[in-house]
This record gives sequence, structure tokens and C-alpha cells, in this order.
Amino acid sequence: MREVLDVTDAFVITAGRNTRQVRTIVEEVERELKASEGRSPWAVEGLRDLTWVLMDYGDFLVHVFRDDARAYYDLEHLWGNAPKLAVHDVTAGRRTLD
Repeated sequence: MREVLDVTDAFVITAGRNTRQVRTIVEEVERELKASEGRSPWAVEGLRDLTWVLMDYGDFLVHVFRDDARAYYDLEHLWGNAPKLAVHDVTAGRRTLD
């Protein structure tokens, strides 16, 4: 993202089918990053309605959408000229939870 948006290095974009799944994804991202990297978000927005939660980790942002909001805002299209990495590219060499 740094090449097209001088605010952060990367976006992580994901979604849940409903607000319960969105909350669970947000909680799990926070838990895993705290456990594995010792990192907490600088800020989290959108927890009130859980339609679009933005987690700011400084060098990357995590967008957790409800499915309908992800389709509506379509960040993948909006930032389509940014380089993309598949999840397996980013996590190569890291341990996975079974």
C-alpha cells in the first residue's frame, strides 16, 4: 500500500457473515497478534455496530467487514492498483494452528 497510500504498508481485508462473526474475527486477530508478536492495535474503530471494524497496527490496517458492507465498500476495487499478496505468501514459514 505504501506505493499508492503513504499511510500504511498493507491492508488486510476479511469479512464475516454476521456481526457475531465480525466480533469473533476482531477478537481473534487481537489475541493472535498479541500472543505471537506482542502487538496491540493503536486504535480500533467500528465496534459499536460491527459493520466495518478498522484495526490500526501502524504499518498495517486490518479491515473486518460484515459481508454486505464488504461488497458495498469494495476496497479491493478501490485500491485495485496496489500490489496483492495471498495469505500463504505472507504466512510462509510461520507456524499454523490446527
